[in-house]
Amino acid sequence: MGENRKIRVLVVDDSLLFREVLSMGISSDPAIEVVARAIDPFDARDKILAFEPDVMTCDVEMPKMNGVEFIRRLLPQYHLPTIVVSSVSEAVFDAMNAGAVDFVTKPNVNSPQSVKEFMRDLISKIKVAAQAKVAPEPLRLVSTEVLSGTVDRSKKIIAIGASTGGTEAIAHLLKSLPSNNMPGMVIVQHIPPAFSRMFADRLNNQTAFTVKEAQSGDIVESGKVLIAPGDQHMRIRRVADRYKVEVFPGDKINGHCPSVDVLFESVAKEAGNQAIGMILTGMGYDGARGLLTMRRKGARTLGQDERSAVVYGMPKVAFDIGAVEKQGALSNLPEMLLALLK
Repeated sequence: MGENRKIRVLVVDDSLLFREVLSMGISSDPAIEVVARAIDPFDARDKILAFEPDVMTCDVEMPKMNGVEFIRRLLPQYHLPTIVVSSVSEAVFDAMNAGAVDFVTKPNVNSPQSVKEFMRDLISKIKVAAQAKVAPEPLRLVSTEVLSGTVDRSKKIIAIGASTGGTEAIAHLLKSLPSNNMPGMVIVQHIPPAFSRMFADRLNNQTAFTVKEAQSGDIVESGKVLIAPGDQHMRIRRVADRYKVEVFPGDKINGHCPSVDVLFESVAKEAGNQAIGMILTGMGYDGARGLLTMRRKGARTLGQDERSAVVYGMPKVAFDIGAVEKQGALSNLPEMLLALLK
């Protein structure tokens, strides 16, 4: 896409009012142009062929075919970055699994402030989506039997940071790892607050790990994964021979709350060379400096590579400043992680 060329967007929603609200709001940004609107997936398919958009926004609940099924059928044929616009529902994770790049929560159209915040968020995500990979390398699920083995879990901790594309990357990682051998994990995923607990519950049901949205006082222990709440920072404290988490509200750091850097800096301070840090797909630079601090304190560090990342932003910055010890495809990261633990 040329530097001066506007991002061409297709808006798909069965509500006339919401199509207009979306179109007007998106078009207010000089870098974006709404080239077409569609009322359902079949209309959208025709508009994709006619207008060749760069990004599509798509509702989940639509007549004739729901948005998740539409995305699942569409993306193998047309690698079109898609942002799901939905009410608060686990369907957004189904859409991400189907290949959507990101999602936003529908605002209260009767609240000007809610609509304003929604538009700001959506415009930002459209600009990221325009640079995203829709069909990165196919994920190869590794057998946990292959990875199982003796791991020294004492005093070890694994810290992970991710943003755009991270929900699927984290799910893949946890599904590929043996829960009975793994040190406790702490994860910051940039995600709206209404969805962080839903994301944790989904991972708890779909993986062998005990996964929960973190609360202050939670202990980091083997087989357990703690996910930062979507509107609070998370850090760890060492208490005797174990780690506890603290979650707390605060200003955005690097544009985010929770911030990966907040977590990584605390892990560097409290765990030192007993930690492993991993930075996954995402736009921006959150986590890069914290991962570098971890490495300087003796932690081992991993980063997702460009070919497998939906957005090679955060991992690239971390790699460029020397924070990443080893880089690999998402499919290989479970084995690389186990190798460091052994």
